[in-house]
Amino acid sequence: MRRFKLVIEYDGTPYQGWQSQAEGRGVQDAVERALWKIEPDAPRLKCAGRTDAGVHALGQVSHVDLQKPWTDRTLRDALNAHLKMAEEAVSVLSAEPCEDRFDCRLWARRRHYCYRLLNRPAPSALDKRRVWHIIKPLDVEAMHEAAQTILGQHDFTTFRASACQAKSPIRTMEEFRVFRAGEEVHVEAAARSFLHNQVRSMVGSLVQVGRGLWPVSRMREALDAKDRAQCGPVAPACGLYFTKVEY
Repeated sequence: MRRFKLVIEYDGTPYQGWQSQAEGRGVQDAVERALWKIEPDAPRLKCAGRTDAGVHALGQVSHVDLQKPWTDRTLRDALNAHLKMAEEAVSVLSAEPCEDRFDCRLWARRRHYCYRLLNRPAPSALDKRRVWHIIKPLDVEAMHEAAQTILGQHDFTTFRASACQAKSPIRTMEEFRVFRAGEEVHVEAAARSFLHNQVRSMVGSLVQVGRGLWPVSRMREALDAKDRAQCGPVAPACGLYFTKVEY
């Protein structure tokens, strides 16, 4: 038996998130169906971080133990062949042998997310379900300044979904920046772990700052309140990308 680390890309639009669903519409279900075509006795996949319905990934990481003597290239190509035949919006970017004790979730040192905001009058014809379209110009400098006020270790109850199952709301924001990229505004966040809906909640609040509805200081005030009611509107899932995991 050999353990493989899979790096997976997917368009989250047609899926109910990463986690397996009873009706089979999780990203996990799509990859496992492909996996069981080539190795029927393979165990279920583990992943580095679950994503919600509609959230995309550029570098989701999973691991699995396999019996057959796969090479990295043949495993990757075999999985992608079955994903393509099933018309799944998922691609396995790499399949690398790793240490038997490697754990994609527990060994993760930092997880990275990027949120894409399309900031122009016209909506996108090509990225309709991959960005949050905001017509009014955003004050990116104010958004970035507000983001810096919540770096570090804090109680993120304000930016935590009411249904979050994490034992503690304490998290450490290691990176949180906002910058313009052509007609888009990107919000990038990095931490060892995140709470349920944390990134989307923080982005929604930053947009309030960018629109001039909140002063920069309101971001830290909302955090310190430790009150979900002080959070701005939660950003839609379509603009969020799980970009990579550091080990």
